[in-house]
Amino acid sequence: MKEEMGTMDFKALMNTTEYDFLRTNKRLGDRIMLLGLGGSYAYGTNNERSDIDFRGVTLMMPSDLLGLTEFEQYEDNRTDTVIYGFNKLVKLLLECNPNTCEMLGLDEEQYLIKSELGQELIDNSRLFLSKRAIKSFGGYADAQLRRLQNAIARDTLPQSDREKHILKSVTNALDDFNRRYAGKESGSIRLYIDQAENPELDTEIFVDASYRHFPLRDYADLWGTMRTVVRDYDKIGKRNRKKDENHLNKHAMHLIRLFMMAIDILEKGEIRTHRKDDIPTLLAIRNGAYMLPDGTVSPEFYEMLEEYERKLDEAAARTVLPDCPDMEKVEVFVERINRYAVAGELT
Repeated sequence: MKEEMGTMDFKALMNTTEYDFLRTNKRLGDRIMLLGLGGSYAYGTNNERSDIDFRGVTLMMPSDLLGLTEFEQYEDNRTDTVIYGFNKLVKLLLECNPNTCEMLGLDEEQYLIKSELGQELIDNSRLFLSKRAIKSFGGYADAQLRRLQNAIARDTLPQSDREKHILKSVTNALDDFNRRYAGKESGSIRLYIDQAENPELDTEIFVDASYRHFPLRDYADLWGTMRTVVRDYDKIGKRNRKKDENHLNKHAMHLIRLFMMAIDILEKGEIRTHRKDDIPTLLAIRNGAYMLPDGTVSPEFYEMLEEYERKLDEAAARTVLPDCPDMEKVEVFVERINRYAVAGELT
């Protein structure tokens, strides 16, 4: 792959046959408003193991807006490319969804395609910023923290304690299932820990279940979710410790990065995806500076986390951002873009 000034030439990569779909798919081509880097290359925290992700947004088709077709996003799993339909992107931006906000905060050279309407979208990014960022970025950060803590627990707890951890994770999945199917009086399920029947375990989780007239696909979904949780934990002893530590460090890094981005949004009203000033800190986390020999995270990391939590609380208290976006202004902007998508002219 061609490189320029020590960095990968992403535009040359985009023009290879592997990315022909960008030019041949009728929803893409010259309808693409923005296409830019995603993931570690966007944040500036990439290393030799980093995947290349492209993220973008494309105009809706006239039939999506006036006819019966529907479109949310185009995904090419082979190249890790995701391109949102404009209307889907707007809905996510209104919730300050971190994955989509990032697309509007890249450095100029990190955009591979940027039409005039794409620039207009970037210029209007503040339309979508609100105090909802507190919940959305905080929620993503909480998810990264849970992944970090869960992975540590899986690797370091004694078997009986790990079984309690599995039970908690499965119970959370069950609670989510019950919320989705609230009001269905089709039966019940009880999970509990007792003396193990498996000779390789001290204790294990047991199930008492009774369902009547329950849709098979929903039932399979429930058991599939719980099976995935148990299977992940049962991989202990077969895990590649070095690979696991890389994942832990990555979760820890993204946790801090999300706080950094949220604080920028609340304090400055701007999205800064490329963390050029924070790269030394983020790379230190990713490279294991806060990982202890026993596979746990050092107290210094949790002190850093506590400091960022404090900064986020202060930024949330002081921010001048509105509680919610100004929907009248958003509507005017969205209508302008979608009129072009239908008629090919701006008003």
